[in-house]
Amino acid sequence: MNSQPILSLQSVSKSYGTIKAVSDISLDIPKASIYGFLGPNGAGKTTTIRSIMGILMYDSGNILIDGQPLTRDQLDRVGYLPEERGLYRKMKCIDQLVFLAELKSVPRKVARKRAEEWLERLELSDWAEKKVDALSKGMQQKIQLAATFLPEPELVILDEPFSGLDPINIELLRNIILEERDKGCTIIFSTHILAEAEKICDSICLIEAGKKVLDGNLEKIRKDYPLKTVKVIYHNEEKPAEGLPGVENMELKDGIWKLAIDSGTDTDLLLDKLRETGSVDLFSANRPSLEEIFLNEVHQLRQEVTA
Repeated sequence: MNSQPILSLQSVSKSYGTIKAVSDISLDIPKASIYGFLGPNGAGKTTTIRSIMGILMYDSGNILIDGQPLTRDQLDRVGYLPEERGLYRKMKCIDQLVFLAELKSVPRKVARKRAEEWLERLELSDWAEKKVDALSKGMQQKIQLAATFLPEPELVILDEPFSGLDPINIELLRNIILEERDKGCTIIFSTHILAEAEKICDSICLIEAGKKVLDGNLEKIRKDYPLKTVKVIYHNEEKPAEGLPGVENMELKDGIWKLAIDSGTDTDLLLDKLRETGSVDLFSANRPSLEEIFLNEVHQLRQEVTA
């Protein structure tokens, strides 16, 4: 990845009357990466994205692309898939893609060739001459994704891109997003589904109530976050001994013992102690999920606010 961020937000804030939708958010989006902009519905994700796209005027702060203030001309370098979908329902699919590409300054001949390639890539070639309103919701979503990437932007913002898709098409779009990243495109992936973001994001920003809770490289965040649980399965369904080092409590669920452990617990020593009881078929010491990290950080934030 390049060290210079493609997009920077510096102390950006936006209010609607007395409601602060975005509060002093600063972040840097690394080039050629997938950046997860994550949080529950109503957290301020869409307001921030609309501010980046110039749809909303933010109240204070700066938004920079390659270190320069974002201008209308620079927005041609940005692809945007909004949460609220918008297609011309009476246009043929291929005409729709060509038209939207031309709005981004792509010559018609080039646009048509790319449109045909994208329709094939998204398994929609047979629907090229069909009108948009003949397509299912999932198919329309795939058309909009094609329209977003077709102009070959340097930066793409996807706001809840998997909405309305079945698992097979989610996997198809996920693979396309990863492929476009590998070609050098920077992708901001905005969603409230943290488990999905965890599968593809290189870096993340977690927000709650318009405030940044946590951001940075996802792998590093998980590595730095303390282990809180381990999972154990005994070969002969034994029960772990009481008083194990570092274990706060344990519970059995679906044949798996879940042990809550203190921060800094020596898992090698714990495994040795568990083996004293019987043969261990499974010992899983996994870092917390992104959802667990988020819930913990939000809990701490709310405690600080009420303190």
